[in-house]
Amino acid sequence: MREYTKIFKALSDESRLRILNLLAQKPLCVCEITEILQLATSTISKHLSILREAGFIIDKKDGKWVNYCLNDTAGEPVKILTNLMVGWLTQNETAGADVAKLATVDRNCICGIEKT
Repeated sequence: MREYTKIFKALSDESRLRILNLLAQKPLCVCEITEILQLATSTISKHLSILREAGFIIDKKDGKWVNYCLNDTAGEPVKILTNLMVGWLTQNETAGADVAKLATVDRNCICGIEKT
């Protein structure tokens, strides 16, 4: 029962739902999520920690970046809920605006790193 409680608590926050919706589009780093949601980096990090602990996301190191993505090896409850939630959010105005912002976000510009 604790596993299910952890899963539903992770989904009980608007920002975490928005993060999951963004990660359903593509892997992102903290700075990209911070830029889109306009929340403090520490707040985003806390939300990511809760989502990771519940099994919704994983992080992968890629050079200087830590990318967060949906957990494709998650258990069935997490997979089912993720698919349902992402489907429902396609009809949500805020979630749609987040996805639109995603197209304009460049991690190199946000973090002040020159492209090579």
